[in-house]
Amino acid sequence: MISLVPAASTPVVGTPTLWFLTIGAVLALFAVDFLVTRRPHEVSMREAVAWSAFYVAIPVAFGVWLWNAHGSQTGVEYYTGYLVEKSLSVDNLFVFMLLLTAFAVPKKYQQRVLLIGVAGALVLRGIFIALGAQLISSFSWAFLLFGAILLVTAVKVLRDALSHSDQAVDISSLRTVKLVRRFWPVTEEYRGTRMSVKENGRRILTPMALVVIAILGTDIVFAIDSVPAVYGITEDPYLVFATNAFALLGLRALYFVLQGALGSLVHLGHGLAAILAFIGVKLVLHWAHDVWAWVPTVPTLASLGVIVAILATAVTTSLIASRRQEERDRTERDEDRTPVA
Repeated sequence: MISLVPAASTPVVGTPTLWFLTIGAVLALFAVDFLVTRRPHEVSMREAVAWSAFYVAIPVAFGVWLWNAHGSQTGVEYYTGYLVEKSLSVDNLFVFMLLLTAFAVPKKYQQRVLLIGVAGALVLRGIFIALGAQLISSFSWAFLLFGAILLVTAVKVLRDALSHSDQAVDISSLRTVKLVRRFWPVTEEYRGTRMSVKENGRRILTPMALVVIAILGTDIVFAIDSVPAVYGITEDPYLVFATNAFALLGLRALYFVLQGALGSLVHLGHGLAAILAFIGVKLVLHWAHDVWAWVPTVPTLASLGVIVAILATAVTTSLIASRRQEERDRTERDEDRTPVA
């Protein structure tokens, strides 16, 4: 039986009542999001900013309540975990953007695809959170395993950032798409938000089904990365779930706010690699401290400072690099326009 209660030495924040209220609130917010996307339409910047502000205000206010009700340590753990998950969710958005572009999803249908992707991500992370809680409560080496996963992921993220391998997606090379097309025919064009249609007596999938399947496939990868990352901040499964849920809920609206800016965050991958590596080392040290008491651990407040510093550096250097690239492009265009004497 899977237990959602952490080790006895860890204070439990998530009482059954709080779990029930939080899950109910998450489901209610998803219902609201579904109603918003029920009528396909292009999302304006004003609408996207308003919903993004709403979905940021909720976790910030909830953190204030946690801080007052359960103390500063819990509050710092929550805000640090939320910041880590929000950072990883932006990387998640970048992959979503590439997939939506590669599948040529019409703008008025994009938010429906994003909502399904967010729902799938939350369900998968819920499963991994439960499994992670069971591992941590039963096996001391779970921290070593999680740390190794994050270190390996950090290397992959850094390699992709250096090689710019995420700049394009070849749909035909995706394993999920290959598998689906092997068993089901697919229409050439979108049929609204429908994932399948019936033609000539047979059921045929639409491109909407393919893009949803591809996004759900990426959700699995991100769940494997994000859950160990937040377990490196707190061992309380409730805080892990809450930070994941709040970080994911606003992704649909945040996508349209950051759609133009995502391409400018050229060093985001480098920053995320550094964050994952840092938390991976923190988890390994946590495991080593349990085995050898003299091994130091990293305090949560120090983790928050390191993560904020890494993100600030990545965003600042990205903006500088993007501005310099724009200046170079402008200079090249001006030179091309200069008539030859």
